[in-house]
Amino acid sequence: MSIILSETEAKALLQKVLAYSKADECEINLLGEERGNLRYARNEVSTSGSLVNQNLSVQSAFGKKVGVATIDEFSDESLEKVVRRSEELAKLAPENPEYMSVLEPQTYLKSSGFFESTAGIDAGKRADAVANSLELSRGKNLTAAGFLDNQKGYSAIMNSKGLFAYYPSTSVNFSLTVRTPDGTGSGYIARGYSDINKLDTAAATTIAIQKAMGSMHAKALEPGKYTVILEPTAAAVLLENIYFNFDARSADEGRSFLSKPGGKTKLGDKIVDERVNIYSDPTHPDLPASPWSGDGQPLQKVSWIEKGVVKNMVYSRYWAQKNNVQPVPQPSNVIMEGGTATMEELIRSTKQGILVTKLWYIREVDPQTLLLTGLTRDGTFYIENGVIKHPVKNFRFNESPVIMLNNLEALGKSERVVSTESDQNYLVPPMKIREFTFSSLSDAV
Repeated sequence: MSIILSETEAKALLQKVLAYSKADECEINLLGEERGNLRYARNEVSTSGSLVNQNLSVQSAFGKKVGVATIDEFSDESLEKVVRRSEELAKLAPENPEYMSVLEPQTYLKSSGFFESTAGIDAGKRADAVANSLELSRGKNLTAAGFLDNQKGYSAIMNSKGLFAYYPSTSVNFSLTVRTPDGTGSGYIARGYSDINKLDTAAATTIAIQKAMGSMHAKALEPGKYTVILEPTAAAVLLENIYFNFDARSADEGRSFLSKPGGKTKLGDKIVDERVNIYSDPTHPDLPASPWSGDGQPLQKVSWIEKGVVKNMVYSRYWAQKNNVQPVPQPSNVIMEGGTATMEELIRSTKQGILVTKLWYIREVDPQTLLLTGLTRDGTFYIENGVIKHPVKNFRFNESPVIMLNNLEALGKSERVVSTESDQNYLVPPMKIREFTFSSLSDAV
């Protein structure tokens, strides 16, 4: 049997497992995926690999006593054994006061995240895509190091109340760093898609080459507050710290940037510039995602920040019941609406500022203000009178994405990017920000 099961095959397997259950309630999660990758460094391929993974997780509950067991071998004997094991663990476990009964059958949106073009990638196609990149870097006497990773797979869930959900998906991620021979210039690019037909490794490599050659012999600039233009790749690693912290419970308990004194939250408050609109939509054609959450709740289009106002927060089923509100599950994708400006227009409109192409090594300093620190990397440039004048040495920054979005001057067109911190894909616009805080210089290239 193939690792990638069809919806019919997945349903049949889950029904077989569920038939072994003797618990009050049982929930089974099933996952299968095939991945391939090609890594290269110093203009030569260093590794080529593939991964096949399948696992099945069984959660059994007797009242509020819950046990979970997982396997990656699917013989009938193993399937029955994992159910028995989860039941044994449940009987040994203390009661979980926050356990919520499994869901009744649900209705889900249709999300199309599986592309045959991507599912058909093999080692030869990976090699061709990388060869197109290497030809360019070698031709310019530059040194390239990159990684191409493709995935096809599915996830499925079934429980003892009759709920069933199935979602197949594909993805391909490409990242590349290009260095100059003297080591003073570096350029980075990352691209991620569900459909490999959208990936142009040669075009991406050309951008990385331009950044590398343009960033040679950078000049030191005094740290301080500057107008910055953040490319989407740089913006994403800051914005995702907002996305990861929309939990209502953390806000209610005073542990979040959405907390207010006295146990209140900022739900309904304007917290950022009114041009900021952040939402999730599993059916978005440029960022398709699972239409159901980990526990089987349906995912809809949800506005998180609308015209700068906090419109929703994530409520687990337990926390929603405790607060007498409707659950709002964790989204499977996040999109920030952009404006109409091109990157060139953002630069031309800047009298004095800094173009940041990448941020890395992001660390949280203060969770209640979302103050973050990190460094620029792989191409940072000084802008004067609407023109890139010269590269500048890298900086350490100290900035909150909430403050940053209050200092918004302009937004460009949103594009799909890969976070260099989490490997998550988002739709993010380039943005022009005033008074962005650089605290010190960095000798990193």
